[in-house]
Amino acid sequence: MSAARFLQIHTLHSYTAALLNRDDSGLAKSLPFGGTRRTRISSQCLKRHWRMADDPHALGAIAGAEASFRSRELVTKLVIDPLRASHPADLIAVLEAEFQKAVYGDKADKGKQSRQTLLFGAPEIAWLGGEAARLAASSTPATIKVAVTEWAKGFKDNIKALRDATALPGGLTAALFGRMVTSDPAANIDAPVHVAHAFTVHEAETESDYFTAVDDLKADEDDSGADTIQETELTCGLFYGYVVIDLPGLIANCGGGRALAGKVVHNLLYLIAEISPGAKRGSTAPYGRAGLVLVEAGDRQPRSLADAYRSAVRPNLDAAADALAATLRSFDTAYSTGEARRFLALSDVDLPAATPASIAELATWAAARVQDAP
Repeated sequence: MSAARFLQIHTLHSYTAALLNRDDSGLAKSLPFGGTRRTRISSQCLKRHWRMADDPHALGAIAGAEASFRSRELVTKLVIDPLRASHPADLIAVLEAEFQKAVYGDKADKGKQSRQTLLFGAPEIAWLGGEAARLAASSTPATIKVAVTEWAKGFKDNIKALRDATALPGGLTAALFGRMVTSDPAANIDAPVHVAHAFTVHEAETESDYFTAVDDLKADEDDSGADTIQETELTCGLFYGYVVIDLPGLIANCGGGRALAGKVVHNLLYLIAEISPGAKRGSTAPYGRAGLVLVEAGDRQPRSLADAYRSAVRPNLDAAADALAATLRSFDTAYSTGEARRFLALSDVDLPAATPASIAELATWAAARVQDAP
């Protein structure tokens, strides 16, 4: 096999009596597939839990990783607020208004709800904070308007120069999952980590859960009993997940640093296998680890194995793993793309041309592919 351009990560996760990802009505997200309704976990939900995980393999624990901040109030809370105590309020008001326009564009003065929720990295925030502090220190309430207006004319060129000279200007989150800034297309970052929506390999299994909250301080004569009566939806499911990592894209977004990119791949493998999404954690404890993780390294366009479940299979790991193996054999026969493979499985499954491994071995093997990437 030639040097791997792509890593493909296929997973099977089981969850019982949980509400992992809700829609706008509070019900479990779903989708029809192969004529059967499936429970779904959105890619946004999965990525958020991976990037926010407080875990020994957290992305933020990687040496050299830069933090990212996602908010409509980046300027207010991280750039302007630290200056309020040491500068006149009228100077700060002008400074904030102009910085909001520079960062958020024309809609900045229409209130925070009209702004795009942006993702900025710690280097970008530090530069903005330094520029704001410099302008505030060198201006008066009478001159700040002229000074900050002149500064704003070169804002995009100057922050572009910062980004070009910085390994992770948007932070590690942007380097992995991308960024879109409508007010400044030059700030956009292509995502090298592509995440599919996970779905159950079988028909959706849902139950309406009737529950009550009892007022402990009510006496019998006060009509003791349920103070609140509600219903929620609970689901059970075995979910197929699929992630692709574009290794050259990841290396480029890490400033060309293969060592950093390798650490990212190593930790991300652990997070994908071990970190559970989930609403209602306090009442459902939706924690599980993957029953199967297959990692493929190759130089051809990736392809999902979701078609293994276009016809719903029995809701158990053995059946799902066998269906995955059969689909993989069909692709190998038809296309012979020659991916190298390692896998972890809690069932007795024979995956073609794949070597069994522990999660530690999987993560180490996947990280090593970064060093050989084109």
